Amino acid sequence: MSAAMPDIASASAPWEAWRTERHRSVTAPTGNLALVETRWLPAGERPDLDAARTGQRESVTVTTVARTGMITGEAEHGLRFWDAASPAIGHFVRTDAFPYDPAWVLEATYTPVEGARRVAFEHIRDNGGTRDLVVPGDIALTVGGTDYTLSAFDDDGTLLLVFGDPTNGDTTYGAGRFLFVRHTGEGRVLLDFNRAFVPPCGFSDQYNCPMPPRQNRFHLPVEAGEKLPVFRDGYAGTH
Repeated sequence: MSAAMPDIASASAPWEAWRTERHRSVTAPTGNLALVETRWLPAGERPDLDAARTGQRESVTVTTVARTGMITGEAEHGLRFWDAASPAIGHFVRTDAFPYDPAWVLEATYTPVEGARRVAFEHIRDNGGTRDLVVPGDIALTVGGTDYTLSAFDDDGTLLLVFGDPTNGDTTYGAGRFLFVRHTGEGRVLLDFNRAFVPPCGFSDQYNCPMPPRQNRFHLPVEAGEKLPVFRDGYAGTH
């Protein structure tokens, strides 16, 4: 394990700011907790936003969404309905997290793949089906004496790692967690697992999140980053 070891007080301050921003983001009018419906349209049909907005209350925002059909390979279109007054937002308290730990700030080697490649990722709502995502390179690191070659996919120009570990389903979200990977120089990346976060599907079952492939599953507990959303008054959430 190759780790950068900054002073905890100075390093944890940006992490606390990140935690604050995460809370603001998930509770925003179009944040993860606000998504109440994803409505996929019949093949070939395009969304009509004006019609979809008709009759909605003021707290509701309607947007479009698209995906590639698993069977046809054709573009599929849909509508998303976001409610700033959703029950999930009303009952949300916080997202629990492990204490900041500089030992989980890891440097790794990054090797680009010429032309990139597509890797099959199972998605939580696809009943075992897979969708191919672009993985532009390999991330190599050693954690707890075990060598890993991780696959992080391209998320609008940023590397997004979907990973699993033995804490899933116990103290962290059952389907795994997400982590943005930062390039630090030619052939190097930084993985700050203190910023591992609950995926959108951990806040609303209207998302279809990718799940960790086998190569992204760690054998030891990653006791860093977000754990689970916490709700008041017995609200169950989606986890």
